[in-house]
Amino acid sequence: MAKEYRFKGIGAQGKLVQGTYMSGSGKEAKLHLDKLVQKYNLRITSFEAKKDWLYKVWVAGKKKPFSGRQSAYTKQDVAQALTKMGYTRFTINPVLFDIPQRVGLADVMMFIKLSTTMLKDRMSFGKILEMLAEEQTNRTLKDALQQIESQLKGGAEGREVFARFTHVFGKFPAFMLGLATRSGNMAEVFEATSKFIERDMEIQKNIKKALISPMFAVLATLGAVMYYVIEIFPATAEMFLKYDMPLPPLTKGTLEVSYWLGDWWWLVALIVVAPIVVVWRWWSTPKGRIWRDSRMVKLPIVGHLIHKSAIEVYFRVFGTIYAGAGDNIETIKTAAEACRNAWMEDRIKHVTIPLMLAEGEALVPAMEASGVFNRTTLTRLRTGQETGNILQAAQQIATYYEAETTYKMNNLIEYIQSIVGLFISLAISFLTVVSAEIATVSPPTK
Repeated sequence: MAKEYRFKGIGAQGKLVQGTYMSGSGKEAKLHLDKLVQKYNLRITSFEAKKDWLYKVWVAGKKKPFSGRQSAYTKQDVAQALTKMGYTRFTINPVLFDIPQRVGLADVMMFIKLSTTMLKDRMSFGKILEMLAEEQTNRTLKDALQQIESQLKGGAEGREVFARFTHVFGKFPAFMLGLATRSGNMAEVFEATSKFIERDMEIQKNIKKALISPMFAVLATLGAVMYYVIEIFPATAEMFLKYDMPLPPLTKGTLEVSYWLGDWWWLVALIVVAPIVVVWRWWSTPKGRIWRDSRMVKLPIVGHLIHKSAIEVYFRVFGTIYAGAGDNIETIKTAAEACRNAWMEDRIKHVTIPLMLAEGEALVPAMEASGVFNRTTLTRLRTGQETGNILQAAQQIATYYEAETTYKMNNLIEYIQSIVGLFISLAISFLTVVSAEIATVSPPTK
């Protein structure tokens, strides 16, 4: 999570200088400070990171003190603020274990929706930030809104301010909120942003239902079957072996598998876990994410829906910011980063944009050269380019694929759930048959 840092020093002409900036880690903050020192020939006298402080104040006439939490660079900053408010008796201590709260998409969407409603009521954005920060329960988002309100009030440019809080809102929402501050209709831009976030959450939820939830159900079933075969089943079957009783074929085969798994379970675990760890580590790298997403869109049954969902998000973002950004290249780049597909983002950034900048290629041929857009998309874009209405074409593509993927994804989820249900039923049937077969074993008669 990014933190705010403050430095004080003396400039080349002996003047006192002070500045603040955001950085993702202390190491990055010091590297940035070193660049500033070299560039402006500074002599640094102090360098602090903003952190949280807990204070307790005693007020005359009241038995119990009241406490609070405040972000500041130093203990002295908090003390000065309390003194200015007229308090004289207080204690201040740093927060020892400061675990930042993660800001989810639902929190961001709620903030944007509430802001949209109040903007439509012609309330000033500064007042909106102040009210929502006061009511916010997520401390990370609360601090971010307070800092944004303070910086905007100080005259900072909206896009620069929101860009500092990309780690809170996400890259595209932060870009859109910054863009809205200089647009003629903030409410409209905020509403479009909330629709994007809502749709993005719906796509992620559907993908989890289609892929992740069934996978866990299958793994849990396999784990239960293996536990039964390795631990529970032998305890019953071996009772018959003590009396040299013949076992039915299925019971005998299951017991042999149980013995084998009991001896080689570590090998089975290694074969299963090792590839998962290797693939997970590979996917955490930039090249691995690109490789993963390029193969993901080629998966049978679900691949084309994942691809179309990414195209839908791309053109939803493209259509939202095309009119207000004023820079087509920035629009294309931002939409690529928002589509949540590393392969598409890489191809657009390294094929489409260079073709447009270096060779002056038109938008549609440059997009076609990237190889990430299907024929339907390119045909509709080409029509929009010929009629001079790319914006309308982008919005139509997003609307069409939203309807198609929503309908097909719901059908796919039902189909996958049926397959998983069938698999679980077969596993239960197997356990039932094996258990029932043991009941047929009877001691030999003399």
